[in-house]
Amino acid sequence: MKRPVLGVALVTLMLAVALWPAVGLAATTGSDTGAFQQALERGVVIALAASYAFGVATSLTPCVYPMIAITVSVFGAKEAQTRLQGMLLSLTFVLGVVCLFTPMGVASALTGRGFGSALGNPFVVAFIAIAFLTLAASLFGAFELALPASLNNRLAAAGGSGYRGAFVLGLLCGLVAAPCVGPFLFGLLGWIATTRNVGLGSAAMASYGLGLGTLFFLVGAFAVNLPKAGAWMMGIKWLGGVALAYMALAYVRDGMPRGGVIRFLQASPIVALGGAAVLAVGVVLASVHVAAERRRSPIAHFSKTAKLASIAPAVAGLFVVLTWWQGQGQALAADRGAGATPVLAWESNESSAVARASTEHKPLLVDFGASWCGACKELEEKTFPDPRVVVEGGRFVALHVDATDDDDPEVTRLRRKYGALEGLPVLVAFGSDGKEAVRFTEFVPAERLAHALATVR
Repeated sequence: MKRPVLGVALVTLMLAVALWPAVGLAATTGSDTGAFQQALERGVVIALAASYAFGVATSLTPCVYPMIAITVSVFGAKEAQTRLQGMLLSLTFVLGVVCLFTPMGVASALTGRGFGSALGNPFVVAFIAIAFLTLAASLFGAFELALPASLNNRLAAAGGSGYRGAFVLGLLCGLVAAPCVGPFLFGLLGWIATTRNVGLGSAAMASYGLGLGTLFFLVGAFAVNLPKAGAWMMGIKWLGGVALAYMALAYVRDGMPRGGVIRFLQASPIVALGGAAVLAVGVVLASVHVAAERRRSPIAHFSKTAKLASIAPAVAGLFVVLTWWQGQGQALAADRGAGATPVLAWESNESSAVARASTEHKPLLVDFGASWCGACKELEEKTFPDPRVVVEGGRFVALHVDATDDDDPEVTRLRRKYGALEGLPVLVAFGSDGKEAVRFTEFVPAERLAHALATVR
């Protein structure tokens, strides 16, 4: 009985550690499909730390963990004459890993420009959901994102020993371990695409590479003996699959109108308790699967059945619980704004707003938002109703441009005029002299916006 109980504890702990950022962000912002973007808004360090943790988690999968000691031996770190040489060889390997992933962050951020507006298209949302479900299926063992065996063998032996070999092996590491690296990697790149920020996107992928290379460095530089590879790695893959499957459903949920079933799930604590119970069933079944994968396990024949049976309750239960949690975050934001000073008086006609600002010698605040834009909703629910923002914003002529319809010629004209073509939200403040003073292209907390508006005259 001890092993199944230990399995339950292990799987539960991994699930909690992997999903705590999504839980926290869902409660505080009302959305978790934009979790990476929201993490960036709360501090670059947090976002980069999350990327690093993602890389470390990838290194614990069955496709990567068993090859760590072998790879370190191939580029010669274990046979190094001095500790310094071993460290330098290992650092060179990690540098190769970072050089592999960093350009991917750049490309994802560049191709992600305008990605936010595409989320208003149900076909795009469906494609994203299918992609995440496909990646989840690969982690659950339905298929492998693997290169041909012959090419894989060549790549694994490429480079040889020495610094050149270490760097080349680092560059090829992600390709050799594609079956497990792929799903985690593409999930992270999908989040980066929503930031549209090349610098932060490349830094996030560099952090991911550092996380992936950490265990390689420890083994090569300090001759650390890692715990033996075992059934626990199957738990890591299961966890990744559940997280990706949940994200697929979350994209569909966040693209739907706030009503009907979603509203019911967010408002009912009884349903949330039911979801938690279903999730617990999935975790218990997953622990049986992990325990059955142990060497000479007496329940080995239950492994596949337990894994298949665990997926649906785990994903469904997690979806119900986090959807309810998200609803609590939205209710909390509404309660905070209920006693606030009345919200800003937004105008909708650009010509009259500009004319009024000029006539009354007032600064102008222009807000571009859309119904499909999660960060725009956060501004409306949390930032704009804040008393500090209302007080400072009261000096402005406030103009809101609804950019939901990209095909509207007037929307296109205004977005070009104000330089708001590369995603939403866009919030621009002009001084009473008509010159641009402040610009934000992401969710901005109330305190930061109020401080910025106070500097505009």
